[in-house]
Amino acid sequence: MDLEKALMNEAIAQIKKDFHEKIGSIRHPGTGEFPTVIVRGDALDDLSIQVEGSPELLALVKDRLGVEANGVSFEETASARPKVFLSYTTADQALARRIAEALMAQGIETWWDQWEIRAGDSLRQKIDQGLGDCTHFVVLLTETSIQKPWVNAELDAAFVRKLNDHCRLIPLRHGIEPSSLPPLLQGLRSPTISVDASDIQQIINDIHGITDKPPLGQAPGAVMSSASTGYSAAATAVARVFVEASEHGDSFDPQMSVADLREKTGLTNEDMDDAFHELRDFVKERFGSVRPERYLFAEFDQHWKPWNPSEDALVLAAAMVNSPDFPAAMSAIAGRLDWPARRLNPATSYLMRRQLVDYLDSLDSRPFTAHRITRNDATRRFVKSRQSR
Repeated sequence: MDLEKALMNEAIAQIKKDFHEKIGSIRHPGTGEFPTVIVRGDALDDLSIQVEGSPELLALVKDRLGVEANGVSFEETASARPKVFLSYTTADQALARRIAEALMAQGIETWWDQWEIRAGDSLRQKIDQGLGDCTHFVVLLTETSIQKPWVNAELDAAFVRKLNDHCRLIPLRHGIEPSSLPPLLQGLRSPTISVDASDIQQIINDIHGITDKPPLGQAPGAVMSSASTGYSAAATAVARVFVEASEHGDSFDPQMSVADLREKTGLTNEDMDDAFHELRDFVKERFGSVRPERYLFAEFDQHWKPWNPSEDALVLAAAMVNSPDFPAAMSAIAGRLDWPARRLNPATSYLMRRQLVDYLDSLDSRPFTAHRITRNDATRRFVKSRQSR
C-alpha cells in the first residue's frame, strides 16, 4: 500500500512538473513575459491549474493550449507601463541626468527631482508621490551617495515597497565594488554604470522586459517585422538561424555551438537561456552544443521558406487518404509530390507530432525524417475536418 501511494505521489509530482514546464515556457513575443503557473491538488481527480499573467500573455497561452485549456483558470495581473524613481546625490547629478534622459528616451517614465520638484513644492510630498507610483526604484550608488542620509532614507522606503512586491529595486554601481554595498544590497544584482551612461541599454531592456542585446542593431526589428511568429524576438532569431541553415529540415540538422549561435544572433547569455527555455520543445542544448528537433521546422518554416508545413501536411495527408496506391516510403513520396526532403520533412513532422500518421524511423532514412509513413484513422479524420472548413 505504501509503495502504491509512493508511486501515485511520484506520478502526481511529475504531472505537476510537466504542466509547469509546458505552460511556463510560453512567452509573449512583445514583452518577453512568461506566465506564472500554479498547480494545486494532491490527487489525480483533484488537480487544478491556474495561470497568471497579463491579458495579452493569457490570450497567447489559451491559443497555444487550444482544447487543452479546458479546465485551466486564468487570472490577469496588472501590466502598467514602467515608472522609475531615480535616487542619487547632488555630487553625482551629471551622471544621474544622463541616466534619467536615457530612460525617458526609451519610453520609461522617470521621476527625477530636477524635473519633478519646483519652487514652493513640498519635498516630502513630491518624493512620497514618486516613490508611491514607481514600479522600479533605481538608485545610483557611488562612494559619495552611499553615505548620504537622504539616499539611505529613500532606500529604506524602496525596501518596504520591494518586500510588498510593489516595485523592483535596481542598484546601479559607479566606482564601487559589490563588497562595498550594505549587506541587504549585496544580495541584489547590481550592474555597473559608466560615467557617460553608455552601458544603460541592458538595464532599459530589463525594465521593459525586452531580452534582445542592443548590439544586434536592426536584426531583432527585422525578425519581428518580417515574421510574426508568436514567439519572442530572441526565440525567433534562434529559430531563424536553424531554419535558414538546415539542409534537410530534420533533427540535428545542423548542430552548432552555443558560441556560434550567440555570434549569429547577437543575443546575450541571459537572452539565449530564455530563448532555449521558450523553445524547449524545438531546441536542445547539451554540453555547449545546440541542435534542433525535427518539429522546429514544422513550426517555423512558414516564416522564411516558400512553403507552409501545415498546408503541406494537409496536401500530404489528403494524398495518402485519397490515393490507394500512394507510396509509404518517404523517398517515393518525395518523387510523387515532387518535393525535396527539405520540404517534405517538416510536413511529415507536422503529422507525426500530432499522431496523424504511423511512421517507422530508421538509421538509414536520411535525408528523410522517417523511413516510411502510413495513414491511420486519425489521418482520415484530419483531412475530413480540415477540408470541411
